Amino acid sequence: MSEPTPPTDALPYRPCVGIMLLDRRGRAFVGQRADQPGDAWQMPQGGIDIERGEAPRAAALRELSEEIGIEAVEVLAEGRGWHRYDLPEALAGRAWGGRFRGQEQKWFAMRFLGGDEDIDLGAHEREFSRWRWVEPERLPALVVPFKRAVYEAVVAEFRPLFERLRAAPAGG
Repeated sequence: MSEPTPPTDALPYRPCVGIMLLDRRGRAFVGQRADQPGDAWQMPQGGIDIERGEAPRAAALRELSEEIGIEAVEVLAEGRGWHRYDLPEALAGRAWGGRFRGQEQKWFAMRFLGGDEDIDLGAHEREFSRWRWVEPERLPALVVPFKRAVYEAVVAEFRPLFERLRAAPAGG
């Protein structure tokens, strides 16, 4: 007889980081998820290796390297708090082996110092099928509905940073 599945609300949140990667014009990187049909876009994100004692900032830099093959960044800010989202019931039983109800994320704003040609979606295990730069205000409308509130909060918190980049002289 198999173990009963615990109710989703009894499960913990997966510790995770998210990165708002900004170009010199204040636009944000967004990738279309390779494992989702349709228009499932998101900013880079990934789990923190708690067992190895990985710090959130180190996890964010590692995730950028793994997901889009870049290391040439300047960390502009670390978010003040943590943001949570719950997975929809249908995903909660499948994602991450059914061990988590959703994610608790520490967000970072980073400025990309390289060129578009440096972005390599196949640097590690392919998470994105394609990518583009978008105005950060458009991000909440591009993500799956259950992540929308987190994206709205992240855009609001980092708004002064991307607005400052927009106001900088070209190439600055």
